[in-house]
Amino acid sequence: MTHKTYGISPAKIGNQDGFRFPRAFSRDYPHLVNASGEVEVLDEKTLLVRLDPAPTAADEDASLMMGLFLEFLMHQVVEQPETLVPYTEEMSQELDALLAGVTVEA
Repeated sequence: MTHKTYGISPAKIGNQDGFRFPRAFSRDYPHLVNASGEVEVLDEKTLLVRLDPAPTAADEDASLMMGLFLEFLMHQVVEQPETLVPYTEEMSQELDALLAGVTVEA
């Protein structure tokens, strides 16, 4: 991955001090425009900035779908508890055998 460097300038925002990023940063990384995060001071001239991007519509849709799915499962458990099957050590070993050697890219 090629690393780009962006110049920043000081900015007074209300009664807070901050930094202004150039427009190129917003164009190159639009998902970080409304991100929150934290700054770690490494030394007098070096800061490490960690940003947590704002959730996207796709993230919210996935969260909604997961919530609906879990709600459905809970309804099934309450209505039909006899259908529950305990997760056994044998099931775990079978799953481990199926996944042996499988690599997942981050």
